[in-house]
Amino acid sequence: MRCSGWPPTMPPSSPASPCRWMAASPHADAGADRAASVPPLAAREAAMAGPLDTIRVLDLSTVIAGPYAGRILSDLGAQVTKIEGPGGDIMRAAGPARSPGMGAAYLGCNAGKQTLHLDLKDPAQRAVLLEMVAEADVLLHNMRMAAALRLNLGPQELRALNPRLVYCIIVGYGQDGPYRDRPAYDDVIQAEAGWAELHARTGDAPRYAPTIAADKITGLYAVAAINAALVARAATGVGATVEVPMFEIMASFLAVEHLAGLTFVPPQGTSGYERVLSPHRRPYRTADGFICVMPYSGRHWRTVFTAIGRDDWANDPDLMSDAARAAMVGTLYARLDACLPARSTADWLDLLSGLDIPCAPVNGMDALLEDAHLKAVGLFRQVEHPTEGAILTVRSPIRYG
Repeated sequence: MRCSGWPPTMPPSSPASPCRWMAASPHADAGADRAASVPPLAAREAAMAGPLDTIRVLDLSTVIAGPYAGRILSDLGAQVTKIEGPGGDIMRAAGPARSPGMGAAYLGCNAGKQTLHLDLKDPAQRAVLLEMVAEADVLLHNMRMAAALRLNLGPQELRALNPRLVYCIIVGYGQDGPYRDRPAYDDVIQAEAGWAELHARTGDAPRYAPTIAADKITGLYAVAAINAALVARAATGVGATVEVPMFEIMASFLAVEHLAGLTFVPPQGTSGYERVLSPHRRPYRTADGFICVMPYSGRHWRTVFTAIGRDDWANDPDLMSDAARAAMVGTLYARLDACLPARSTADWLDLLSGLDIPCAPVNGMDALLEDAHLKAVGLFRQVEHPTEGAILTVRSPIRYG
């Protein structure tokens, strides 16, 4: 067993004695390094206690959804202890690494946490966990419920031990439905909830988002649900069991705009939000690359068409009607697509930015590291990891004043 502060997680080790909660913020030991290399405002933030600085979290989750939720709770000031089995989280082996078991994605999801390796099938090591549960505010895991119950780590057992505990379980599917025992991973949920099919409706083949979208969105929902349960506990003194199902979350997430005509009974059209499904809604090719241009209002479109010398398009009365403009959005995007190759990306950015038209370069991760705004706000930070040396990390994008 081991306790460690930020930077995140050390290589796996064996249990020895109960790990006590650290009284200080897990970010405190890196504060001096950050203060020397980031803007003054961000340096002051690093020294501030977060809004969850009195909250103690046990994170038994693995892979992305749960660990990402735990990372955000840590960013908000919570004292998060990650509990891993003898083999460690499978994400330790994902992506590039300087040392075995310390992969980049694992570091990204587990920054700010203390780590503790326990074999929960061993009664003595399970007793260590229960000692910590008795003092915890939140327990987070993504085991299937049957597995948690076999370990006597179900909500009834743990909330009987600590009635103030917020017990959060991330599951693939709601536990009162017929899919409750199915395994679920990000790709499975993206396909099943409709995300992959939406790509096919833009003229592409069905495919997954090139980011772990379902897991990370589920993690965000878990953070919101945990914080809501903590607010309720402040009023009642009683914790809660919180179920966070990936399938239902992603289905509801996509339904916001894509339920569309099926919102009405009987239906008033089909599913799918037409604007975002247009095959022309994408970065546009310029003379030397690509650009994002996002005219949204009638004024925006009129200004853009005037700037590119198409007064006939700019004077179309339908531009100033929200309903008419929505009906012709594919045509509008196609017009931009045809005109933008005439100039370079830099020329268009200068022109359109000067006209207050929403636009942006098409950045990759390398470009983000050099972005003037992100540098000014100190989003990316280099810190010294106790075993991995210098690593690049991301501060919480949220600020409290």
